[in-house]
Order: sequence, then structure tokens, then C-alpha cells
Amino acid sequence: MALLYEMVWRFLHALLYVQRALVAWFRLHIWRWKRAVMGLLLPLALGFHNQKKAGPIGKRTSRRVRWGAEGRTLEKLPLHVGLLITEEEIHYTDIANLVVWCMAVGISYVSVYDNQGVFKRNNSRLMEEILKKQQEFLGMDSSKYSVEFLKNGTDKQEHQVLSCQSVVKVLSPDDGRLSIVQAARQLCRAVEQKERTSKDIDVTVLDSLLRESKNIPDPDLVLKFGPVESTLGFLPWHIRLTEIISMPSHIDVSYDDLFGALQCYAVCEQRLGK
Repeated sequence: MALLYEMVWRFLHALLYVQRALVAWFRLHIWRWKRAVMGLLLPLALGFHNQKKAGPIGKRTSRRVRWGAEGRTLEKLPLHVGLLITEEEIHYTDIANLVVWCMAVGISYVSVYDNQGVFKRNNSRLMEEILKKQQEFLGMDSSKYSVEFLKNGTDKQEHQVLSCQSVVKVLSPDDGRLSIVQAARQLCRAVEQKERTSKDIDVTVLDSLLRESKNIPDPDLVLKFGPVESTLGFLPWHIRLTEIISMPSHIDVSYDDLFGALQCYAVCEQRLGK
């Protein structure tokens, strides 16, 4: 009987795995179908169907002008966007595309997070890919959209290209729940050493301890990529009021996908009266 139960359990587990895989597959392909429709309709709606074909430099200029203009058309543009990757397979090129598109639209802060800390361990590789895409998309105007990389735990820049307009921060689970634990220990030691009293501890004090940089605001919008319905420890303290939009995958994501998410954010904020 025990063997029968084990076989039934394994069968049900296999069915659950297949069901999750099918759901993820359908979500990805439905999203790509919607993206293809948007790709056909959006240029017509914006009046780009009469444009002549341009060379590589002309394409970069037209894209830059388009991205900047579309960013200004939004009723509400997030100041800080978090990119939350819940997938096991990670493509640095696709993440770099998202970061540079955010910069071109006018977003000042971008956080990149994965639960395994892959980006944090390979920070330099991600930086190189972002700078490469920055030059590819923005060309000679890339200096106007410069990126500053911040080391975790400090305000010091790790790499900068000319003047800084956008800040990119790479995060891992160590920057989430662990930072809350460390802040709590710090407060306990302060009370034990009579540097503070228990009455001094409130939300404002804890908030000041959890902020590594006063110049970086909380994320306004988090784009979660992948089928996992969880934030996986992404800055639990800082995203109390953050809008979270789920997207199928970061692989082969397009600019139109990003702009569509920004439009959804703007509409939600407008309806909430923010």
C-alpha cells in the first residue's frame, strides 16, 4: 500500500510540474502575440509609418528621440524601477537592454535583482553589457545618458561614464531580509549599551538604518520576470507601496514591452490619484 501511495504521489507531482510548464509556455507565447500586435499598431498610432528608412546613425537618433518623447507623454514616470528576475536562465544582454531603455525614457534609478545573487557575483559582466548596449542604442549621445554603478553598502561609485544621469544598483537577498536583521541587531546593541532607549525606536529610526543611501528613493515600480509568483526577498521594507507588474520572461523582451508596463503604471497611479 505504501508503494502505491508513493507511485500516486510521484504521478501527481509530475502532473503538477507539467501543468506549471504549460502555463508558463502559454503565458510567454500569449505575451509575445500581444507584443507583435502592439508592434504593428503602435507605429501607426504614433505616425511613424511615413518615415523613410534610415541608416545606423539615423536609426539611433530616431530611436532616442522616440524613447525620450514617449517617456514625456506619460502622466507619471517612475523615478526608480526594479527589475526582479525569478527565472533560472539569465541573459545579461536582455537585462542590459532593459536598463538602457529605462535610461533613455528618463528613469533615474534602476535596481537589478535575482534570488541567487548571480548579477551581484558577476557585476562587472553586467556593467560591460550595459555600457555596450548604451553605445549601440544611443551612439554619440550616450554621454547624456550616463550610468553610475553603486557598490552595495556605500555611496561610492564603482564606474561612471562622464556626467551621471542614471544610477544602477545590483541587489541580492543579502540586501533584503538580512539587512532588516542587521538593523534590528544594531538597535538592540544601542539599547544594551544605553546609547538609545526602547522609546527611541520607531519606524523612522529603523527606516534610516535600512537606507544605504539617502539619495536613492524606494522603487516606484517593480517589473517581475518569470512564472514565480513571489518577490523572492526583493527589498521587503522598501516596496511597501511599490506597484508590481508581472511579465512572462526577460528573454527577448522588447522596448514596447517595457513601455507598455510603464503605461500600465501611469494609468494605475492616475486612478489612485497619486
